[in-house]
Formats: sequence, C-alpha cells, structure tokens
Amino acid sequence: MNKVEEQYPVQTGSTFAKGIFIGGLLGAAAALLFAPKPGRELRGDLSEKVGIVTDRTKEVATVVSDKATELAKTVSSKTSDIAKTVNQGRNDVMDSVRKASADVANEASRASDEVAAASVEAKEDARKELNSTSL
Repeated sequence: MNKVEEQYPVQTGSTFAKGIFIGGLLGAAAALLFAPKPGRELRGDLSEKVGIVTDRTKEVATVVSDKATELAKTVSSKTSDIAKTVNQGRNDVMDSVRKASADVANEASRASDEVAAASVEAKEDARKELNSTSL
C-alpha cells in the first residue's frame, strides 16, 4: 500500500451505513431544532423523541442480551457434546490398543514357546545324530 492508502483506508459498507445512520439522526435533530415551533412545544417533541429512542435502545439491548445468552448456551452444549464424543472415541481407541497389545503379547509368548520346544527338539535330534555317528 502507498502512503495515501495507509492514511485514508477504504471504508467498508458497515462504516458507510453507520455514517448514513448518524447523518440521519443529526438531520432529524437539526430539523426539530430549526422548526418554526414555540419553545415549549419543541421541548415536548424533543422529550418525546428522546423517550422513543431510549425505549428502542432498551428493546435492542434486551434482544441482543437474549441472543447472546442463547448463543452462549448453544456453544456450551455443543462443546459438551464434542467433549463427550472425543472422550468416548479416546476410550474406544485405548480399549482397541489394549486388546491388540494383549493379542500380540499372547502370540509372541506362544511363538516363543514353540521356538523353545523346537530348539529343545532340535538339540535332542542333534545329540542323537551325533551319538549315532560317533558309535
């Protein structure tokens, strides 16, 4: 980016919308202030408009609070579900590993026993063969 782009970044659509909204509010306030009405009536109108804006702000705040609470509950629920699923998967994998490890240990023990038996048998055969040739 060049210096001009850094000094004056491009505004997003939301920034533009905020500008329009604020400009509208300022225009409405200016229209009320410069309207040809007596002071008491103008103050009453301004008070009424401030009350309306305050009520709308409270409504929006309530809706935002409700939505945030609902979103927090949903996120908490989903996180809990994911944690349960991960934990169950971990347990399943650990059980499979234990079973496979036990199976491998049993096979290794059996193979070791077979090798030992074959070794003893080969030793006896070799001894017999050696004795038969030396006689």
